[in-house]
This record gives sequence, structure tokens and C-alpha cells, in this order.
Amino acid sequence: MSGQAGFWDVDDRYELLSRSGDPLESLERIVPWDVFRKPLAKALKRSDGAKGGRPPFDSVMMFKVLVLQTLYNLGDDQTEFMINDRLSFMRFLGLRLGDKVPDAKTIWLFREHLTQASAVDNLFARFDKHLAKNGYLAMGGQLVDATIVAAPKQRITKDEKAAIKAGKTVDEIWPDEPNKAAQKDVSARWTVKYSKAKAVPDGQKLQRDIAIPSFGYKNHIAIDRELGLIRSWKVTDAARYDGAQLADLATRNNTASGVWADTAYCSKKNKAWLAKNGFHSHIHTKKPKGRDMSGRAREANIRRSRIRSFVEHPFARIKNVMGLFIRTIGIKRATTKIGLANLVYNFQRMMWINRKRAPA
Repeated sequence: MSGQAGFWDVDDRYELLSRSGDPLESLERIVPWDVFRKPLAKALKRSDGAKGGRPPFDSVMMFKVLVLQTLYNLGDDQTEFMINDRLSFMRFLGLRLGDKVPDAKTIWLFREHLTQASAVDNLFARFDKHLAKNGYLAMGGQLVDATIVAAPKQRITKDEKAAIKAGKTVDEIWPDEPNKAAQKDVSARWTVKYSKAKAVPDGQKLQRDIAIPSFGYKNHIAIDRELGLIRSWKVTDAARYDGAQLADLATRNNTASGVWADTAYCSKKNKAWLAKNGFHSHIHTKKPKGRDMSGRAREANIRRSRIRSFVEHPFARIKNVMGLFIRTIGIKRATTKIGLANLVYNFQRMMWINRKRAPA
């Protein structure tokens, strides 16, 4: 009957969502959203509205829209639909049933403004400052690694590929085809990831090493050993060498000096840099060319792996659960997408830490 509260009443539906353990409700409660308001305002540089026109959506609410996109691997059109469709999304954004929902173009434009202002670095740093201020200190040393984030493979000719490698811009490569140029990503690169065959017992068929070609970008991160939060990150094309990024990832704000990394970071230059800057190297030892690795070195690598392997957890969450895939064009937009994924991972990690610390 009209006016009679029942099962379909909105408040009742929200209560049901809460009882079912809506993860967005926990995220809304735990993350201090207002700490992002200042860096967002700096990036957007909106007018005071004196010239009239429709007032913009709240910047923090729009930032939360990007968080939803990242969490659920949604495109702009999908995001617009899902906000209209899901009560849990509307509640997370602070919207009521009659409120206007940002459309796909508005979402794209907001993210583009953040990209042009390189705002994700600022947003990440602001949240990391909040973590340290509230007792989530970087402790126990740091674990460094990188993972490939795939992007759509480019269909180009050999001449076009050579022009890209030579550093030419899309306008120089396709001067008479602006529509084609707008869809070509000349920042992403191919790389080959090798998987070593495991030793097999005598008499069994010998396995072969596998070479897997990949196209896209790399997400380089350093996490702290104690809490597993991402403390620093960097985005490059997929062809960049992991070991060359160490100096940009190792930070001095950790309570311990240890740095763990795999053999990609094993070089005299990196070890000298770590020693010079007060770090203690736990980088894996490379196998000598043409010789077997000594038992002592192998055992040392195994001990390091027991600690270093935890850096794979953020990658598993970001790539397998969030489904991170770069659909944008250019490294600046890829940096925004990957940086948001790293930041959202820290949101979820903080939720997990809080549950772990909570008394039984």
C-alpha cells in the first residue's frame, strides 16, 4: 500500500545490506575520505561558481567513484550503470535515490583532470602520511618487486614499430590519420618473461624453459615487511629493467634497513647504492654462469625467498581480484590507473590490519 513501509523500503534494504556484510560500508567507515579533499582541490582548480552554470559534483564523491571503478574493474559506462543500479554503490557515494548520478563523460573528465595534474602521486602520499600519523608505520624493512600490467596489443607495421622505437610521436607517425593516431599507445612496450623449468627426476621427460611475450606497463612497488602496505611505487613501460628502478623505490622512512629483492636487482651498482645510503642488502644471489650455485648460496636464497615472497600478495590482489588491465592510451593515464590500484590496495590492506588487530 502507498506510504506503508515494507520489505522494499530503502532503509530496510540498507539494513539488509549491512547485515549481509557490505564491504563498501566498511570501506566508507575506515578510510578518512576528507584527507583527499585538499589534494583533489589543488588538482582540479575549479572556479568559485561566480560565472554560473551547473555546480560540479563533490570532488571526494567523484574520487570514490574512481575507487569503485578500480575495485570492480569497471569502465566509465559500466560505472554509470552500476551506480544507478546498486544501492550499495549509492550508499557508498552518499547519494539518495533522487540524486543525479555522474555520467560516463563526467567520470572520464574527472579522471583526465587528475591525470593531467599528476594528482595520484599526491593522493597516495597524503594517505601514506595518514597511515604513519595513525600508527601504521613502515617497519621491518622493505620488499621490492615489479609486475607486468597488460594493455591491448597494438596492430602496427614494421615501419611503424621502428618509428615508435625511435621515439616519434603519434602525430609524426600517422600525420594524416588523426583517428588512428588517437587509438595508438606508443608508450607501452613488449617484453619477454621467462619461466625456468623445474628439475625432474632421472628418466622423466625434461621440461623446457618458457618465454612469454607480454605487452603493456610495469608496476614497480616496495612494501613494508611488517604490515604489507605499499609504501612507494613507480610506473614504467614493460621493457624497463626492474633492477634499474631500485633507487626510486627504497625509502628511508622504514624503521629497519633491510631490503629484499630477487635476482633482477642483483648488481654491483645496486649493492653499492644500498650500502652508501644505509640499507642492508638481502638481494638474491645470481647463479654463476656455467657453474652450479653453491649450497650455501642456495640456502641463503631460500631464506630470503621466505620473506621476499610476501611482495607477491599485492600483485595477486591488484591483478587477479581487481582485474587491473590498462585500457587507456599513454603512460600518464596508465600511471593514474595503476596508482589508483595501489592506493585502493592500501585501503583494503588497512581494513584487513584493523580486523586482525581487533580483539576477539
